[in-house]
Amino acid sequence: MEERMYSVEEVADLLGLHVRTVRGYIRAGRLEAVRIGKQYRIPAAALEALTGRPRPAQDGSGGGAGRAEASSIVQIDGVGRVAADRLATFVLAGVNTARGGGDAVRVQTVHDEERRRMKIVILGGVPATAEVLRLIEAVLDGGVLDGDVTGGVALGGADGDGREAGGA
Repeated sequence: MEERMYSVEEVADLLGLHVRTVRGYIRAGRLEAVRIGKQYRIPAAALEALTGRPRPAQDGSGGGAGRAEASSIVQIDGVGRVAADRLATFVLAGVNTARGGGDAVRVQTVHDEERRRMKIVILGGVPATAEVLRLIEAVLDGGVLDGDVTGGVALGGADGDGREAGGA
């Protein structure tokens, strides 16, 4: 089967760019294209390479909204190393043994011992991210970390050393 080729106009529409911007990407070498006569044609693989995502389905069978992703950062203050390790192990185990619903999620944990602060970064589909947030809430509300947590939970950015896991 032949690979689909897009016109500059089609790529501009798909990416929400101006036609001149797409042509500029081609001239600069950011977007691979084949010149046929006076027009450029962009292979689907080149479009995927530029965006880092598979191309959208054009056969009309999709019907509906595209895939949504969520990112969340949970900050827990007043957490010692032992509690942070326990929570990280629990959350990462939950992610790695989650039901295979096709909704991959990535979790990274970071603990700043000096500030006694833990951050949990969650990236993935909306339902999977929500499930991880519910898991964290249940662990914190259930007192699993009692005795080594003195603060609350907030949103924030990530820094420091970390652990990482991916699952489905």
